[in-house]
Amino acid sequence: MSEQVRDDIRLLGRILGRVIAEQEGEDVYELVESTRQLAFAVAHGEADAEALLATFRNVDENKINLVARSFSHFALMANIAEDLDDQSALAAAEDAGEAAPDATLEGVLDKLRDPGAVKKGDVAKILANAQVSPVFTAHPTETRRRTVFDVQKRIVELLRERHGIVDLPETPRRSARLAEIEREIHLRMTLLWQTALIRIARPRIEDEVNVGLRYFKLSLLEEVPAINRDTLDGLREIFGDAVPDRQIVRTGSWIGGDHDGNPFVTGDTLTYATRKAAETVLTYYVEQLGELERELSLSDRYSDSSDALQELADRGRNNVPSRVDEPYRRAIHGVHGRIRATRSAVVGSAPSGKYEPYDSPGEFKADLDVIDHSLREFNDAIIADDRLLRLRSAVDTFGFHLNALDLRQNSESFENVLDELFSRAGVTPSYRDLSEEDKRGILVAELTSARPLTFPWAEPFSEETERELGIFRAAANAVNTLGPEVIPHCIVSMTGTVSDVLEPMVLLKEMGLISFDPEQGRVIGSVDVAPLFETIDDLKAGAAILEELWNVPVYRQYLRGRGDIQEVVLGYSDSNKDGGYMSANWALYDAEHAIVEACAARGLDLRFSHGRGGAVGRGGGPTYDAILAQPKGAVQGSIRITEQGEVISARYGTGPTARRHLEAFVAGTLEASLLNTESLREPERAYAIMREIAELAGRKYGDLIRRDPGFIDYFTQSTPLHEIGDLNMGSRPTARKQTSSVSDLRAIPWVLSWSQSRVNLPGWFGVGTGVTRWAGEDDARWADLRTLYRAWPFFQSVLDNMAQVMGKASMDLAKLYSRLVDDPEVSQRIFETIEAEYELTREVFHRITDHTSLMAGNDRLERSVERRYPYLLPLNAIQIELLRRYRAGDDSFLVSKTIQVTMNGLATGLRTSG
Repeated sequence: MSEQVRDDIRLLGRILGRVIAEQEGEDVYELVESTRQLAFAVAHGEADAEALLATFRNVDENKINLVARSFSHFALMANIAEDLDDQSALAAAEDAGEAAPDATLEGVLDKLRDPGAVKKGDVAKILANAQVSPVFTAHPTETRRRTVFDVQKRIVELLRERHGIVDLPETPRRSARLAEIEREIHLRMTLLWQTALIRIARPRIEDEVNVGLRYFKLSLLEEVPAINRDTLDGLREIFGDAVPDRQIVRTGSWIGGDHDGNPFVTGDTLTYATRKAAETVLTYYVEQLGELERELSLSDRYSDSSDALQELADRGRNNVPSRVDEPYRRAIHGVHGRIRATRSAVVGSAPSGKYEPYDSPGEFKADLDVIDHSLREFNDAIIADDRLLRLRSAVDTFGFHLNALDLRQNSESFENVLDELFSRAGVTPSYRDLSEEDKRGILVAELTSARPLTFPWAEPFSEETERELGIFRAAANAVNTLGPEVIPHCIVSMTGTVSDVLEPMVLLKEMGLISFDPEQGRVIGSVDVAPLFETIDDLKAGAAILEELWNVPVYRQYLRGRGDIQEVVLGYSDSNKDGGYMSANWALYDAEHAIVEACAARGLDLRFSHGRGGAVGRGGGPTYDAILAQPKGAVQGSIRITEQGEVISARYGTGPTARRHLEAFVAGTLEASLLNTESLREPERAYAIMREIAELAGRKYGDLIRRDPGFIDYFTQSTPLHEIGDLNMGSRPTARKQTSSVSDLRAIPWVLSWSQSRVNLPGWFGVGTGVTRWAGEDDARWADLRTLYRAWPFFQSVLDNMAQVMGKASMDLAKLYSRLVDDPEVSQRIFETIEAEYELTREVFHRITDHTSLMAGNDRLERSVERRYPYLLPLNAIQIELLRRYRAGDDSFLVSKTIQVTMNGLATGLRTSG
């Protein structure tokens, strides 16, 4: 632990203790302090976890609530100190002149500078369609409120200032400022202490939209264009004109367009999402142009300007006498007025009438280019390369739409809508009952017909159908207003057949986003329809489904019109829940490999979108490592990865962290696309080994999850599953429908439940059995696994991510949770199964990797886990005690809300919810 982080944690802990004593009294502070000391004794093996649980057995719920809040705040303060320490360590390494590390832009550029590393022609081909997209998702798992982030931000600013003066010589001024910093931290913590950590009401879709857009204001509006400029500049320094002028990083979102299982997403919420996104970026342009108008005070008495600039200035309608000799200000004044008019037109407010809105971002950019060219022509490049360059880069990156909003719905819903439309239009009385072949025939006929299926004067359809049609109608309106970039994808969840992909194309055609061109004799459109393969079976069938799809002429022609790029989405959450950690990871890799080969055989380009969650059990983990772990040919310059929940705030909450993560994203993509990152000598043999291990691991997982009759009771009673539904984290329900089946449970509560009970089962269970059953006592097989770990980024990533999630687990705590199960036999049997598999998996990890600890190689994370472990113990103990009371009939407000406080604190401290 660095001295800085140790000092910061002491300071924050001391101030928090003072706040607790002031606000709640010395007796509460003493209870918190005695609990802390006992927790440290448990962590050091000097006391039993049972003793901590017994501490709260007879404590009233009011005091328990205060203790839970205290340790939730301790966890938050630890996060603040550690994040700041990480930033300082990176800055110190850079200042010391150390070689650029992996997962940075400079690091990958250094590799590409190596003579012979890559050919210019390969660079041009890969970058022609390059796209690196972090995609904010519509089911956040962030349990903290915006107010908490605001306090965090200010405390970080104060700590950073404190670091800069604490080691200076003692002076009255220094002492006064240190005292003032501590006073303000005290103030912020007092405000935070009296702020409810848990939302009273479940957030609406509109709230989620606003939270997602908040990160653009915090970091992305500046950092995304910056990383695009720096990436192009760095590549052109190496490869010259072979690098196309393309903005590589483009942001995406599902928030407001993901209607898969979320009945609250409607046409109105989609319109809200697209308008608010446009308003966000247009307001940024308005602000930047205002600053630019103030800055560019160049007088024509001292500086020349181009004829085009003079013409733009004359159109600016700024007749103020003091501006008569300032053509740049007059030109920008007009541009400023037109962008304000554009914003008014987009958001639906009353226009000023003086200026016409821009028809497109290209028209806006052309005016900015006039200013840029004039400055450069007359020796003012230094001015052009400042705010104006940043603004022009932002327009290239964000346009008027800010980010791409994807539509997503499951195949069953699309089928239900078309069943009703076709029945009403007299096409077929029961579309859903047709064979797959007959469905394809009807869908192809509709796609190549000019006849609409709906009419404005017709009787309303069912509520579900009206909602779906409303979403597609709103999407078409957004495209008409903001351009095709605003709705580029329609994702089909649970794709299992060719008709699943053709069905939304008919709905897109109904709203004009797809149309049949009789002159060309083919279907054209602006939306890529992307299958989402997520269950183990669908992943295995993915390549075959695509082959069948490409054999449908109408689709193949449509794909040709879309640049011969096949978009495919891979789902991590349901595949893991379906088959377990190892089976899911291998199924995903194997499916990618098969799809890559299928696309290559057909001469198609490929872009994968990865539906990863924040937790390892849902595909989470370091982005750079995850990208390098993809099969050869799976990246090809383009990759889209979902970001959600606590991951979004951790990665994009500040400019420096956003820059660091975007660099890792870009570095991984460039490296995986242009360099050989895999040194497997016999890849087919490696694949065969993994298939066998994955099968064995999946069988072990299935024995517990699906075939043990007591598992459902164990899971629902030993974890806070049912209580998670009341946490008000997101707008979506916790389950797709009312059921007692794990298969219908959403992946977020599945992962969060196991995380809270400190089992983390989705991130490791079955691996130990799968490996040991394959390798047995055969030393040669164990040697093969060690070789694969060193040579294969996929296998290394799978094991390293698994080890990190195991490092956050605690079988001692899991045993206490197991006692919440009503049936003692079920409780003991299943816990012993889980514990035995955990120990076996840990042994397997050590034997393959030769590491002495689960987090070897990641010293900072290991120290972080060790440091915060004692602070989390009381939260687990309180949660167990209150779950016992709640289920015994004590459903008072404080009991239920304190359970939620413990969930919040544990998710914050473990930095994992779902």
